[in-house]
Amino acid sequence: MLTILIVTIVLAFVFDLINGFHDAANSIATVVSTKVLAPFPAVLWAAFWNFVAYWVFDLKVANTVAKTVDSSAITLQVILAGIIAAIIWNLLTWYFGIPSSSSHTLIGGFAGAAVAHTGTFSVVSEEVIVKTVIFIFLSPIIGMIISYLITLIILWSSRRANPHHANKWFRKGQILSSGALSLGHGGSDSQKVVGIISAAMLVYIHSLNAQGLAVPDWVHVRETVDAMGKTHLHVPAWIPISCYTAISLGTMMGGWRIVKTMGTKITKVTPVEGVAAETAGAITLFGVSQGLGIPVSTTHTISGAIMGVGMTKRLSAVRWGVANNLLIAWVLTIPVSMLIAGLVYLAITAMGI
Repeated sequence: MLTILIVTIVLAFVFDLINGFHDAANSIATVVSTKVLAPFPAVLWAAFWNFVAYWVFDLKVANTVAKTVDSSAITLQVILAGIIAAIIWNLLTWYFGIPSSSSHTLIGGFAGAAVAHTGTFSVVSEEVIVKTVIFIFLSPIIGMIISYLITLIILWSSRRANPHHANKWFRKGQILSSGALSLGHGGSDSQKVVGIISAAMLVYIHSLNAQGLAVPDWVHVRETVDAMGKTHLHVPAWIPISCYTAISLGTMMGGWRIVKTMGTKITKVTPVEGVAAETAGAITLFGVSQGLGIPVSTTHTISGAIMGVGMTKRLSAVRWGVANNLLIAWVLTIPVSMLIAGLVYLAITAMGI
């Protein structure tokens, strides 16, 4: 069982790495497409803020992800299958340049494998799944509305400014706004893997306790309940530090196929619009992921924000055909990931792993 735990943890870090280069486009697409930063400095900047997020945010998203399924009713094979399914979906969508949600594929994979294990949805937290599904639609809308309003405010307040001087200031401002977005991305997405690893360790701890064996310090994860009835996750420091490091390294690898979709195919973005889109994305991530603890998709959020700035010019400035294709991929992510995870779980058990 220890071997499966170690393999699960290693693959979780692999997923985190893939998550980094798959989602690098979220943070750098606009700043690269406006030529404010060259690709390599852009990914270094994004990776830096991905890692800094470790010292900024609580583990609210990790706590939510860990509660996706009942850890006392599943096995390590379930978590392993969920991670493998998430890796498969992320690589497929990266290959085809589709900016899908790493958050949602991981939750879908986790839930799908659990259902395949028990044959029922009883071990899946309906509250977590419902909230996650709702924000598949809400997060891009929130990002769109905020970016639309920010763009209008910027355009109105700088209407008398010298266009050349204003553009210089907004180019500088976009560096800051892309850093804020990367900070929100790191704080949200790194914690998904913290939650999954924590769930795996809780399963392992349940097994050791059932056998009357001592729990090693390095796997000592625990949950506490406060006076309000809310569950809080407590994990060894090496888990979040490793997760934030993995996603930062992945971000430095870049996801250039998706950068093209995000930076140019949805709508053309100027530095002013880049500042508005990235600021709106950061506000949404801070509010939803860290305020509510819901694993909202960075991909969905910034996609909606880019659409919002495009709408300030005219509705036809947004390529709605591309946006429609993205929406289809977003809706399919959780059910397809559940299906893949279920099949992977059946394959794993058939092989006697």
